[in-house]
Formats: sequence, C-alpha cells, structure tokens
Amino acid sequence: MPDVLSSLIPVFLVIVVGWATRASGVIGEDHWVGFEKVTYYVLFPAVLIETLVKADLSSVPVLGVGGALVAAILTTSALLLATRRVLTSRLGMDGPAFTSVFQGATRWNTFVALAVSGSLFGSAGLTMSAVAIAAMIPLLNVLAIAVLSRYASARPLTAKGFVVTLVKNPFVWSCMVGIALNILQPPIPKTLLSATEILGRAALAAGLLVVGAGLEFARLGRPGAGLAVSLVLKLAFMPFLATSFAAWFGVDGVGLGVVAISSAVPTASGAYILARQMGGDAPLMAEILTVQTVAAMLTMPFVLMAVGV
Repeated sequence: MPDVLSSLIPVFLVIVVGWATRASGVIGEDHWVGFEKVTYYVLFPAVLIETLVKADLSSVPVLGVGGALVAAILTTSALLLATRRVLTSRLGMDGPAFTSVFQGATRWNTFVALAVSGSLFGSAGLTMSAVAIAAMIPLLNVLAIAVLSRYASARPLTAKGFVVTLVKNPFVWSCMVGIALNILQPPIPKTLLSATEILGRAALAAGLLVVGAGLEFARLGRPGAGLAVSLVLKLAFMPFLATSFAAWFGVDGVGLGVVAISSAVPTASGAYILARQMGGDAPLMAEILTVQTVAAMLTMPFVLMAVGV
C-alpha cells in the first residue's frame, strides 16, 4: 500500500496543480485550449511512438493484456446497451445522457494510466501501457462514435465520416505508426529518435496538467442517477472484469498491474469534447469527468492492492 500511494499521490498532485492554475486564472482559457491541442496532437503521439518503437513486444503478454481489456470493454458496453431502455425509462435518462454515461463507463484516461504505470513499473509499465493503448483506443473510439451517432446526433455520421474521425484520432494513428515501425524495423536516424524522446518526456506532465485544468467543480449540482451509474461501472465493475479476465488469461506481475491501472483510471478527458461535438449531454459528461477523477484517487489504491501490486 505505501508503494502504491507513493506512486499515485505525485500523479494526482500534478492534476491538482493543473486545476489550481486554471482556477486561479494564471493561465487563461484560450491558452489552455492551445496547450491541450499540443499535448493531444504532438506530445502524446511522440511518447507512444517512441515507446512502441523501442518495445520488445515478444516479451510482453500482448494477447493477455489486450484481450483482457477488450473483453472488459465489450462486456460493459453490451451490458449498457442491453439495459438502455431501462435506464432511459426508469432513471429519466434521454439519448444524449445515455451516451455520456456510456462514455463515462467505458473510456479511460490515457494520461493518468501512463503516468501511474510509469511511476510504478518504469519502462516495463510504459511498454505494457502502450500495448493497452493499441488494444483499447481504436475499439473505444469506434464504440463511442457509434453510440453518439445512434443515440445523440441529429445527423448520424456517414461511413466515410466515421472512418475519417477514427483515423484522425492521434492515439489511433500514433499506435499504428509505432507498431508498424517496431515490426518493420527500418533504419531510423538517432537524431529523430532523440527528438521524439525529448517530446515524450514532456507528455506525461502535460497530460496530467490538462486533466486537472479540465475539472469543472462549478458544474456539480445534485448528483443524478447517470453520474452514479457511470461511477460504479467505471471505477468498480470495469476493474473487476478486466483483472478477472487477465487472471483467466494467465497474466500476472507487471501485466496484471497495468490491466488494473488501465481499467481503474477515470474516463477520458476527450469524452467531453466528443460529447459537445456530437450532441451528447456535455454538462453531464463534465460532471462524470470531475467526480470520477476525484473518486479514482480513493479507489485506485484498493484496486491495485486487490491484485497484489
């Protein structure tokens, strides 16, 4: 427990710094938008490509780690879709609200996951996290866009628009580039790798600052049923499912720890942007993001203890 807390506390302290910096007005709203875009489109693709290029994927339980996370996501998604009519009728949840609950229950905050995995397990944790990202991000984006297009958007995406939106996601294309370079092993100039490494060093801190700056405590009113459903599914049900699948697949050690971290982190900060762009319930999404981020500070240590980290 002390080792877990000593790794988690610095991560959440950086998130607090991001929130305090924005709340105090030291950095204006317009600057945060630009900083988030640089983090999202430049810094994080750099760290993912660098990690995947250098990774010895033959030593990583790719199928076990990726399979456990994919199975947990698909199970949770199927549960939500199967109970959608009950949620909408009994809990007074409309289509846009359902899509925010769906995103809140299934998506994960890559920034936090990478930072915690690297803090706890070093380079091995980052490599495992890169594998998790390659497995989860394309699937999660497909599911989120499909659900938003079906239940929230007044004008559903065309097949072409769907593919373009998916491919333009920086986490998707950077994973594809990193894995392709790892498999093909082309000669890469050391200067280019060094430049990518420099960018990657800034990614984790920048990502956590962006998470903190995105917290919206002012939006929190009386907690609703949608918020409660997403909280239980994301921070309790999803970690239980993912770690159970991982154990079933024979994953242990660092791999099991990364599966626990990846499934126990709060939902993705990009979920709010997607909800706003595609007609989801953006205010509810902001509430879910804020509450989950704060609650994860309390729940993650117990999830990691449960798997023996």
